[in-house]
Amino acid sequence: MALTNPLSPPSSCTKGPGPVIPATPLLSFLVRVQETALQSYGNSNFDPKHYVDLPLKSNLFTTVEAFDKLPKTENGSVSVKDFEGFIGKYFNDAGDDVVYAEPVDFVPEPHGFLPKVENPEVRGWALEVHALWKNLSRKVSSSVLHHPELHTLLPLPKPVIIPGSRFTEVYYWDSYWVIRGLLASKMYETAKAIVTNLIFMLDTYGHVLNGARAYYTNRSQPPLLSAMVYEIYNRTGDVEFVKKSLPPLIKEYRYWNSDIHELIIRDAEQCNHFLNRYYAMWNKPRPESSTIDEELASKFLNDSEKQQFYRELASTAESGWDFSTRWMRNSSDFTTLSTTTILPVDLNIFILRMELDIAFLAKTVGENAITEDFLRASQKRQKAFSSIFWNENMGQWLDYWLNNGADCEEPQTWKAENQNQKVFASNFVPLWIDLFNSDIHLVEKVTKSLQNSGLLCAAGIATSLTNSGQQWDFPNGWAPLQHMIVEGLSKSASMEARTVAKDIAERWIKTNYVAYKKTGAMHEKYDVEKCGEFGGGGEYTPQTGFGWSNGVVLAFLEEFGWPKDKRIDCD
Repeated sequence: MALTNPLSPPSSCTKGPGPVIPATPLLSFLVRVQETALQSYGNSNFDPKHYVDLPLKSNLFTTVEAFDKLPKTENGSVSVKDFEGFIGKYFNDAGDDVVYAEPVDFVPEPHGFLPKVENPEVRGWALEVHALWKNLSRKVSSSVLHHPELHTLLPLPKPVIIPGSRFTEVYYWDSYWVIRGLLASKMYETAKAIVTNLIFMLDTYGHVLNGARAYYTNRSQPPLLSAMVYEIYNRTGDVEFVKKSLPPLIKEYRYWNSDIHELIIRDAEQCNHFLNRYYAMWNKPRPESSTIDEELASKFLNDSEKQQFYRELASTAESGWDFSTRWMRNSSDFTTLSTTTILPVDLNIFILRMELDIAFLAKTVGENAITEDFLRASQKRQKAFSSIFWNENMGQWLDYWLNNGADCEEPQTWKAENQNQKVFASNFVPLWIDLFNSDIHLVEKVTKSLQNSGLLCAAGIATSLTNSGQQWDFPNGWAPLQHMIVEGLSKSASMEARTVAKDIAERWIKTNYVAYKKTGAMHEKYDVEKCGEFGGGGEYTPQTGFGWSNGVVLAFLEEFGWPKDKRIDCD
């Protein structure tokens, strides 16, 4: 395996306006269709994503020509009748480009499934959640493979598990928790196929995309590919799978440590630390939300301010936390989004985990030089967590705000006041990494901080303490955050931490169960103030399905079980 010098050299910050990956002609046209749809139908129940997901029936030129000939009213809009006639004639339905795929490794009750779940009621529900993998399994249609120019859906080679509802394509960071659930369901081939698809995107575009659509090529999402490979290897022992995955993992590591994502912070001891941020390669409205973004940007008067705001929107989408007061300089003003000037705790934990995973996987296949390189990199990053992110008084790791004019070649000097002292669930994500959860004194301090933070609620961990109406804020709780924090606490040698972990997991399982029994569905997010209630807020209606929620429930039931005589309803 030719893998010399896997670590990229230290790189400078970006200068100028920043890179932009151009949109395809099809995508640019579909944004025009989306804008016309809004004019025709109005805002009520309008989902802009629907229009950029529409597959063409024939070539783009003919469709654009017909669109341009549509009769316009005095205000420039197209009548509903004419618009619907045009859509029906020239487009297939959104979602027609994916078709059902029977999972090759699904059985109704796998051998050895959730052995610690003894309660028959909970076991019956867990089998229903397990069966949802069949409902969510898809592959791209033959039209996508033979005529990719007619689709925004990308021609992935293998079947996928989709999140559900409006999300009919595979998503990057969702897939980690989907895979954790698939592993509990003994569906190893389906899990490997997801990784194969993500590697296909990495090989084709230079990074793993936010999701498998043409409008996601300008950004990634929290980088958890190495964690997926590690978890699959841990269950299957498949060394060939590791060998195939290692070069792409190193390629992804280089991408996240390239000049647009990496910045240098000099700590109080005059030591330089190379740390990472989210930074989308885009400065226009996001195509899947173009009409929303244009309205949000309307308060900016000049183009350069609008372009920067659009980059912040896309970079926040890259974070997976779209949207949250976490990224706003003024929590009451959405237009103060400044994600590109923040060094996020969780992103840097994901990259630390990438370093540790690659070191482990390289050792597994005998690439000892690579192992040593990545262990050295992880040791440097671990030091940065102590000197840049850790706040001793709060007992939490805090996001770090960069100074204005961050795009420079000189290191920025660390300042205590640049730590964001607001409480977010992400402040506790470092517990997920064994380097931190193995330190019992640290874990006990952080556990106490979590207990006193205000985040622990009746039905799980709140995302923040601010009720902003954004979906990654209070009172919403999200499966990935529950899982990372619970898994970290439960791995600790601290009895108190393990007790807190079990309590959070049980609350989360209960709220998922009761909501499922009430609504017949698993939900994307939950209201942690009220057991059995799903979450809301944000720029689209609440979704069901739901990939990562299913995965985390199955992972929690596998880890903690459910005793025969323990009640599952809301107390």
